[in-house]
Amino acid sequence: MPLSAPASREHIHTREIDCRGYRRADGLWDIEAHMTDVKTYAFENDWRGTVGAGTPIHDMWLRLTVDDDLVVRAVEAATDASPYELCPEVIPNYQRLVGLSIRPGFMPKARELLGGTQGCTHLVELLGPLGTTAFQTIFPYRNRLKKDEQPRPAQSAKRPRLLETCYAFATDSPVVKRYWPEFYTGK
Repeated sequence: MPLSAPASREHIHTREIDCRGYRRADGLWDIEAHMTDVKTYAFENDWRGTVGAGTPIHDMWLRLTVDDDLVVRAVEAATDASPYELCPEVIPNYQRLVGLSIRPGFMPKARELLGGTQGCTHLVELLGPLGTTAFQTIFPYRNRLKKDEQPRPAQSAKRPRLLETCYAFATDSPVVKRYWPEFYTGK
């Protein structure tokens, strides 16, 4: 169900974020994000001159290459368009992410390494959706392969990390009752 009909309005700005996950031939994973910011009107920029309507003011890319344990093995960042000439100069700092694991605490650590003047706000913002894309790419794919290779194992006594992370994974939800009945706390 889409949103309700809006009030009369004028479109001013569009931010698009496209995230994709890829399985590499060498067994690693490439998780990529592309972000653009576009205005519906032309405006002047001290560095670029007139930025035409529909021309990105921000056009940025970020690729994390991770292993099966979500450890960052390589990073590539690119700034194709920015409001200031010096913006791309910060790109080398993104190598600081190599060795980090996309687990709880990843974003605070990334902000510690790349926050403020050490990074680009827009590229740091992409790390959140990239982390989610990594999970959505890798774990369902690996689980599907496990199901194809062997019969389903007996229920694990280990508490799934997903529990209590959202409404659907509340321990009293029907989702938890179905998939992890041993952790279900409802009636």
